[in-house]
Amino acid sequence: MTKRPASPLLFSGSDWNFATLSRTYEAIETIALEELQLDVYPNQIEIISSEQMLDAYSSVGMPLMYQHWSFGKRFVFEDHLYRKGLRGLAYELVINSNPCISYLMEENTMAIQALVTAHAAFGHNHFFKNNYLFRQWTDANAILGYMEFAKKYVTKCEERHGTAAVEEILDSAHAIMDQGVFRYRRPPRLSSEKERERARERLEYEEQTYNDLWRTLPSSTDASDEDGASKAERDAAERKKALNLPEENLLYFLEKNSLILEPWQREILRIVRVIAQYFYPQRQTKVMNEGCATFVHYFIMNRLYDQGKINEGTMLEVLQSHSNVVFQPDFDDPRFSGINPYALGFALMQDIERIATEPTAEDRDWFPDLAGSGDWRATLIDAWANHRDESFILQYLSPALIRKFRLFLLSDRAGDNFCEVTSIHNERGYEAVRTALARNYETGANLPDIQVVDVDLLGNRHLRLAHYIKNGVLLEEEKRDATLRHVRRLWGYDVSLAGVDAATGETRYERSTAQLSE
Repeated sequence: MTKRPASPLLFSGSDWNFATLSRTYEAIETIALEELQLDVYPNQIEIISSEQMLDAYSSVGMPLMYQHWSFGKRFVFEDHLYRKGLRGLAYELVINSNPCISYLMEENTMAIQALVTAHAAFGHNHFFKNNYLFRQWTDANAILGYMEFAKKYVTKCEERHGTAAVEEILDSAHAIMDQGVFRYRRPPRLSSEKERERARERLEYEEQTYNDLWRTLPSSTDASDEDGASKAERDAAERKKALNLPEENLLYFLEKNSLILEPWQREILRIVRVIAQYFYPQRQTKVMNEGCATFVHYFIMNRLYDQGKINEGTMLEVLQSHSNVVFQPDFDDPRFSGINPYALGFALMQDIERIATEPTAEDRDWFPDLAGSGDWRATLIDAWANHRDESFILQYLSPALIRKFRLFLLSDRAGDNFCEVTSIHNERGYEAVRTALARNYETGANLPDIQVVDVDLLGNRHLRLAHYIKNGVLLEEEKRDATLRHVRRLWGYDVSLAGVDAATGETRYERSTAQLSE
């Protein structure tokens, strides 16, 4: 009896086990490292249930996260939609850490497990390890240890000071989390456990130091004296200089300078600030990150099919999932909610491959160095390492892709009661459309620019913030006032916010917590 030859297929059917996952992972790894020349952290793959995935969803994508009532509220909301069939779940979740942790849902079929392994464990993994923003602004080696410390620290605070007291601080810290990042200067690296212990000791010392600082303020009688007033003004100027004003990182300023916060409260503000900083690069690279991972999984799954390691049924399931991910509704489609980052990112990566291998005359005019070079891998590796969304779109969005997406530019001026189409996908509009789309992904242009600009050290300790208004876009009044209350809770004294036109310097409005309490 002749022995039946072993099947070249990695798997068949939808069922999976850990041996199948391991065999498929090795085949994917070979293509990723040898053909795509990816450079990745060691991988750690975990299988979780849909409920665990919902839990991770609810806690800002971090399974190792401290408890807060808002996470439970979001869990109930997401779980309700999921059980009703109104919303699906991500097939995977990936953590920017070393080792890189990819969470796969146990409900996935084997085809989807292979797809998301290529997507997360190699696509996202490579991007996290190599992109300059992640290399400069995050510490993949320390984040898991820090999150474990943060979770335990918050739990201990709840046991010692009560859940209500801890949640009050977290509520206020979360309210200004978007204003709790360093955008223009590099934050300090996460420390080891011993260094964190020393940091907590320094916090206690700093609080005593700041209390001593405020106690040295001249009395009112000293201030009325001519010479005394002059000295007081000099002292105030020196203290303002010591506070490094203006300060863009509001959480950092409050953590270091608030007089009412106890050491444990300062540490909680620091925890929230570190987490906000950890996610900051992801906000600047959504299109590139998802585009990279989608391009990688598409390339790898097609190569597995070409090698005869997956069959037609598996490939059809993969393509169906892939098509759903990169689907881009038209602007007049009821499903349209903006440009799909998966669709735009994947299209940009594919377009680079096309320009490098099959350029048109138009491509040679727009991309003389890339067109016809044939080395699309090196171009992608370089782009993934050295760009963020804004610069990547500005450099690589081609006229062909602008026409494919049928992009156009609307002018919506505040003084007009109509919108005007100022540029379309034609020869005259390509540059304007590309520039406008790139600007749309500039994080600094889309988040309010709010800075600490002054503190009344000589009087009532009034904290003054400035909102630099761009393009006439004001803050929503209800949310603005609610956020000011949170800032006051952390500062302990009155806080005011002045809206200043970034172009002219004109003050458009001013709002203070004293007005809110009237």
